[in-house]
Amino acid sequence: MLVFHRDQIAEVIRLDENLVKSIEQAFASLATKKIELPPIMRIDIPEHNGEVDIKSAYVQGEDSFAVKISSGFFNNPEIGLPSSGGMMVLLSAKTGTPQAVLSDHGLLTDLRTAAAGAVSAKYGSRKNSRIAGIIGTGAQARLQLEALTLIRPIETVYVYGRSTEKAEVYKEDIERSLGLHVVICEHPEAVAEFSDILVTTTPAVSPLVKGKWLKPGVHITAMGSDAEHKKELDNSVLERADVIFCDVLDQSLRLGELRGAENHILEKTMELGQVITNQQQGRTHESQITLCDLTGTGIQDTAIARHVYPLLLSKEELKNERS
Repeated sequence: MLVFHRDQIAEVIRLDENLVKSIEQAFASLATKKIELPPIMRIDIPEHNGEVDIKSAYVQGEDSFAVKISSGFFNNPEIGLPSSGGMMVLLSAKTGTPQAVLSDHGLLTDLRTAAAGAVSAKYGSRKNSRIAGIIGTGAQARLQLEALTLIRPIETVYVYGRSTEKAEVYKEDIERSLGLHVVICEHPEAVAEFSDILVTTTPAVSPLVKGKWLKPGVHITAMGSDAEHKKELDNSVLERADVIFCDVLDQSLRLGELRGAENHILEKTMELGQVITNQQQGRTHESQITLCDLTGTGIQDTAIARHVYPLLLSKEELKNERS
């Protein structure tokens, strides 16, 4: 069994079109293939504002699958540590033998989540979307925006964060790394009002975005709510949305923004894989408001583990040849 650490993984993987395609294919497989996708096992650590999730998925016919342990401890930035962590184990689907431990400390989860956001926007947003709105200033606020630039001609970014200081750092980072113009907003309303694509990236437990703030044609990717106590969108957002899709409906109904949704909301809801494979129709005209609720699934973890493993093997083989 091979063990790869975060620095080794970071050397070979990129948030690029190939990764986005891998995650897109994973969502498509949910609609076209036989999948073993067990419910998420979650352990809450409330006294430290933390949680640990265990996720997995097996796609029938593939020779390997991943089991992931991921953590989110949201007080960590206050003591100089990242909020996300964890590892993945890639196992043989034939024998169950562990092939590799990917000790990524949350890197792969961060990247597959960002790639999922790009897939969401690819199928939900208008192709001429140039203004991105970001709620939050953490790692996903950066990665989601980077992923958006792979599939849409983003020029301007409106951002809101609870900390003005962190928002200023975010602005500096994005303008330097991506060359985009960043405008800091004092309230989420200003972000929502200007956005062609609005991405919410927080662990909020009460709504940050209201439906009356949304302009016609906007696409919303909500990726922060992945537990029963989290919520970033007011119910009025779901009411205003013309089209709603999600990663896995059962999971979204339990953990995501669709929790407690009434029947008339569910009637306009579909899964992302169904849109990708043309089993359901997403956006049909420019003025529609679309919403994608991403709760994070084991199929994404298996996809990115299988994506990075051959890259790591190639790197090891090249190193051995040189030595």
